[in-house]
Amino acid sequence: MLKQVLEVLDLLDDATVNGKKVEAYLQGKGAAAIHVETVSSPKGSTDFIQIKIPGKTGRTNGGQSPTLGIIGRLGGIGARPEQIGFVSDGDGAAAAIAAAAKLIEMQAKGDTLDGDVIIATHICPDAPTRPHDPVPFMDSPTDILTMNKYEVSPEMEAILSIDTTKGNRVINHKGIAISPTVREGYVLRISEDLVEILQTVTGQPAVTFAVTTQDITPYGNGLYHINSILQPAVATSAPVVGVAVTAASTVPGCATGASHEVDISLAARFAVETAKQYGRGKCSFHSEEEFARIQELYGSMKHLQTLGGVSQK
Repeated sequence: MLKQVLEVLDLLDDATVNGKKVEAYLQGKGAAAIHVETVSSPKGSTDFIQIKIPGKTGRTNGGQSPTLGIIGRLGGIGARPEQIGFVSDGDGAAAAIAAAAKLIEMQAKGDTLDGDVIIATHICPDAPTRPHDPVPFMDSPTDILTMNKYEVSPEMEAILSIDTTKGNRVINHKGIAISPTVREGYVLRISEDLVEILQTVTGQPAVTFAVTTQDITPYGNGLYHINSILQPAVATSAPVVGVAVTAASTVPGCATGASHEVDISLAARFAVETAKQYGRGKCSFHSEEEFARIQELYGSMKHLQTLGGVSQK
């Protein structure tokens, strides 16, 4: 995966990069269904890109193998003209695109996964920034509702959301960490299957991070969020797990020279290995029985997916 990560970082560290350039790079790896769409606002524009890689027995081919979604969540890959170069916030996009490149290459070499995989992110080399405590956040030309519209697909039956999560004082670990599973307003237990994959990929004990109720509510409600890593969970009924690219110190998302290739590679490799096992039915994000039981006992928590009653789906 390090090869793909290095290629992707070289591609994205460019003031003129856009979705079409990323599409051309991926098409050079092999066959995949790729869609690019430019979305503009008064704050600028960004190119959303979605890549679908069909599985042998996936939904695209009429099979029953489930579909995994991999979302690279970020504000932007650059903050030009305020900052020159690739910013830390872009790690999620880099990991997602590198995972797509690897999966496409694997398929070209005869290693096709069982289930479909859908990868989505957006490409913006000149995103704005905004104040946030303890360090400034990257902003985006589009709001979270728009991001979810273009990145969260109804076809995704489980989602990994990869996001740089370095601008805080509560995760003091350099590498990657995973969150508990979030589904329909509930924070569920951490998946044992994902812990096993994480430990295999990193060769280290699994590192996880805490999730608060505020973190799983939509942006725009005035509450503090650690970042946008779990925002896909407000727009789907599928289980979502955050894959955080982390640091031992507090690093602003708008900082340049702060991306570590090996850590991005770990995130991408974790996503690829999860895709292998999930499509084969050997990786569960949560227990369906326990989820049904918790709803039976305590009712629906879907109101936490709304801005106080306004659905985000």
